[in-house]
Amino acid sequence: MNMEAAMKQIGFIGVGIMGKSMARNLMKHGYTVHVYARTPKKAQDLIEEGAILHPSIAQCVKASEAVITMVGYPSDVEEVYCGENGIFASAKEGTLLIDMTTSSPKLAAMLHEHGKIRHLAVMDAPVTGGDSGAREGTLTILAGGEQNDYERAYPLFAAMGKHIYYCGEAGRGQHMKLVNQIMIAGTLSGVSEALAYACAQGIDPSSVISCLKDGAAGSRQLELLGPKMAAADYAPGFFIKHFIKDMRLAVEESKERDLKLRILQSVLANFEELANAGMEDSGTQRLITLYMPFVNDKK
Repeated sequence: MNMEAAMKQIGFIGVGIMGKSMARNLMKHGYTVHVYARTPKKAQDLIEEGAILHPSIAQCVKASEAVITMVGYPSDVEEVYCGENGIFASAKEGTLLIDMTTSSPKLAAMLHEHGKIRHLAVMDAPVTGGDSGAREGTLTILAGGEQNDYERAYPLFAAMGKHIYYCGEAGRGQHMKLVNQIMIAGTLSGVSEALAYACAQGIDPSSVISCLKDGAAGSRQLELLGPKMAAADYAPGFFIKHFIKDMRLAVEESKERDLKLRILQSVLANFEELANAGMEDSGTQRLITLYMPFVNDKK
């Protein structure tokens, strides 16, 4: 795909835990990355590595041939795109706009339609793979939008991820990501309950992980978060508050189809309990403390 040679100036809005590593991988692949950050000091290391910091979204977008957003919530996405001096108000015709935030499928479809009116190519492309996948450039990327825009975006996706999928029309990438989050919710709860049971029986949780990770009960949640649970390490790779946002989106979408996802709703209630106790900035592995409140906090 020779579009890589034509598109080198990339805007990146949102350099948090995930976004910073994704922007860094674009730079490693030879792209010039233009950054906007509400808190500029969070982007300082990227600037030292060669990224160009802009004081406003408008200036960042005007300097870019493609713009990637990786922000927190659907309300942030809407503000960044539709706000005064936002992306839509600032982008040149033909600019490729890729929202990689996990957000609302309806919002993704709306932004796509608004973009068409302005002759802008808008895609939704949420990711899965966690902070480690972002660092290592091995993310799974779930893209929705026009097929030809996906082909334009593919070299960018390949710089940030390993498993890249076109999921269909605008909003389908977001729907696929919500499917992913529903699966994770159940799996993460299963891992938490299983390790709690093991500890109650006097079994070292580390031995549970080593014995079972390659069998039928093996999962990425067990492999990646199990050791953190065992070590009482609750530093965020993925924030509880963002997982709650994702699960609420899935619940809202399921209700419109008259689906009652009982496990998802139960897991959501558990995480809301943690958030209400002031733990919304912890990693999702803190779920185990609902089953084992006596676990010592290390982070």
